[in-house]
Amino acid sequence: MRRRRWILALLALIVVAAAVVSMRRAGGAAVDVTAEPARRQAVFRASVTASGEIVATRYADIGSSVMGKIVELNVKEGDTVKAGQVLARIDPVQARADLTAAQAFIRALESEALAADEQVRAAQADRAFAAARLGQADLELKRARDLHEQQLLPRSELDARQAEYDSAAAQLKAAEAAIDRARNTGLASQGRVGQARAQATRARDVVSKTEVTSPMNGVVSRLQVREGEMVVIGIQNQPGTVLMTVSDLSAIDAEVKVAEADVLRLKLGQAATVVLEALPGREFRGRVVEIGASALPVTGAAAAAREFRVLVRLDQADAALRPGLTCDVEILTDERANVISVPLQSVVLRPAGGGAVGSGREQPGVFVVEDERARFTPVKTGIIGGLDMEVSGLDEKALVVSGPYQALRDLADGARIRVQTSTGR
Repeated sequence: MRRRRWILALLALIVVAAAVVSMRRAGGAAVDVTAEPARRQAVFRASVTASGEIVATRYADIGSSVMGKIVELNVKEGDTVKAGQVLARIDPVQARADLTAAQAFIRALESEALAADEQVRAAQADRAFAAARLGQADLELKRARDLHEQQLLPRSELDARQAEYDSAAAQLKAAEAAIDRARNTGLASQGRVGQARAQATRARDVVSKTEVTSPMNGVVSRLQVREGEMVVIGIQNQPGTVLMTVSDLSAIDAEVKVAEADVLRLKLGQAATVVLEALPGREFRGRVVEIGASALPVTGAAAAAREFRVLVRLDQADAALRPGLTCDVEILTDERANVISVPLQSVVLRPAGGGAVGSGREQPGVFVVEDERARFTPVKTGIIGGLDMEVSGLDEKALVVSGPYQALRDLADGARIRVQTSTGR
């Protein structure tokens, strides 16, 4: 009986020892992972995607330079227009009345100026007569003084000659003063004529602006008013009325917003592909022609990722493209030939040299499946294309652990894994 107990105890110890050895050999429970083979790609592209809308390269929001009622609207939305064509007319009655009044005022002032010129000429004639009279009076006064000194002329006659001289001098002075007054009147009239002509020019300009014309050849892409409506001009912080938008559809752009994480990868001239939900199955080629120098304003109080405005010029305009259509743009930022790629999420960071996490410099790498274990393999990363990343230093036949994310985050070098079926790339 005792012998039997010893045998049972020995068997139990053997089972426990075998279990311990098995667990040590197994290295713990296996981790469920998915894996995908690395792929060699003949052409591997990196791109930036963004969304936006179709816009005309050249367009103008047309307002009015005068306030009034629209009495004539000559176009409708979608019409083709030429540069200089009259699109609408604002009520010109007040502007024409101001022009007529300014022109009448000019004529009146010109008449005053002519009258002043006549007065100057008359005063000059009076001055000439007064100067001649003064000269004659001066001669007679001198002769009278000589005769009086010789006691040949009485004192009364000398006084009479002196009075005639003083009268002639006063008449000359009065004539010169009249000339100055007439000249000043003429100069004032001429100055007022200049002001009146400036007012008439302004009134004429206002009259011309009652006709709203197109600044370019294009299409009326948006019409925002109707005949009979009042339009106002912009003042200070109050915007004026926008009558319509004329767009030159001979050149089309896609205006998109690119996230700040991607904008530094963009350069002028990079190729792009534009697709529209309104035109399924069609692609439009273009190139980057403008990259915003500063981020777009953030609307709302909540913090949000910054975005930059980017313009892509389409190689060929199409009649089907209309301003305002939404679009998606893929911009090619880099291209490599004959590279090995792995899923983006397969690339992880681990301490260099096999140290503990957080102990120092980290290096990128992937976990390769070897004998049901995950072996960390350092790699050199390259460009990102979609959900894949270019790597070097990896066998193109390697089976790389691709997920799930939680397993990759905690996976250790040499850990036991159980590979499940992957959906592939």
